[in-house]
Amino acid sequence: MTIIKEIPFRYDQVGSFLRPDLLKKARVDFQNQTISAAELKAVEDAAIIDLINKQVENGLKAITDGEFRRSWWHLDFLWGLNGVEQTTPEHGYQFNQVETRAASYQITDKVTFNPEHPFFDAFTFLKEHTPEGAIPKATIPSPTLLFNRKSDTFTYASYTDEAVFIDDLAKAYHQTILKFYELGCRYLQLDDTSWGMYTGFIENAKTQDEINHWQQQCEAGVAVVNKLLEGLPEDLTITMHVCRGNYKSDWAIAGPYDHVTTYLAQLNIDGYFLEYDDDRSGGFEPLAQIYKNGPAKKVVLGLVTSKFAALESAANLTSRINEASSYIPLENLCLSPQCGFASTEEGNHLTEDEQWAKVRLVVDTAKEVWQDA
Repeated sequence: MTIIKEIPFRYDQVGSFLRPDLLKKARVDFQNQTISAAELKAVEDAAIIDLINKQVENGLKAITDGEFRRSWWHLDFLWGLNGVEQTTPEHGYQFNQVETRAASYQITDKVTFNPEHPFFDAFTFLKEHTPEGAIPKATIPSPTLLFNRKSDTFTYASYTDEAVFIDDLAKAYHQTILKFYELGCRYLQLDDTSWGMYTGFIENAKTQDEINHWQQQCEAGVAVVNKLLEGLPEDLTITMHVCRGNYKSDWAIAGPYDHVTTYLAQLNIDGYFLEYDDDRSGGFEPLAQIYKNGPAKKVVLGLVTSKFAALESAANLTSRINEASSYIPLENLCLSPQCGFASTEEGNHLTEDEQWAKVRLVVDTAKEVWQDA
């Protein structure tokens, strides 16, 4: 019988938190060259220590640095890989109602592991300040973000063969994760907007050729993720957050999980964080497919929105968890906010007090539902 890992926890979190005003000011001052990098780091250090304490005080077992050293949930990490360079396009990412700041990347050379990636020092600091009884959690973007494309043509100048690119990407990620493990990481989350994108693109496809293209992208996603996971230590838990966009309380993607669940079920990960805070995600029926592929997987239901301040009803949350358990056993389920509170440094439209009220709601509800919470 396969044992279900304790991680993810019955009450968990996606990773990012609202940046305090002092940190926001320091980042602006650094950009304006009125403070040094060392002075900015000192502000970040103090803010992260305070955040760690608040997470513990509010009952969380998995502790992050809130992504306080990042501007973006994904780009800061991708820019740190060898072969990936920062770019500034004319426009940002178009969400439902808003457009983000303009920032992106380009592949300029062979993608390889960077042993000096700044995220390693960031994790070391987090681990050093996480108290006994809690576990530091690392969050990085999924590699699938680097090969999404709307055309069937593979166009990276430094690669002529997509299979070679996928192999290089998987190797770079595998080595990166092993470095995190060497530094003491035992809980790492891949944040992935690709699967959310595919649900929307397949849902709105006008031709079978479009559907076929996005299904091929799904197959490539399975290939790269499973390849990077090969041979990782057994006591390292890897989860995946399937995100649908999170910028200034706006969203980017809508579509049911039905279109991608077959592919998600093939991923050799330990758990999924799935967004279910509104009707954009469809119903719980696709969870049955994930369970069929292996009872060891957990699904963390993102029923509590991180986008708005209004608190959900604990009774309604419990009812929705019970509904989900019709498709996947209750022992395989957990609860969290649907996303982070600040996937970019701007953050969502709620206060820090409102943020922590959401966290406490998750913790309290989970303790009522699961005896082992």
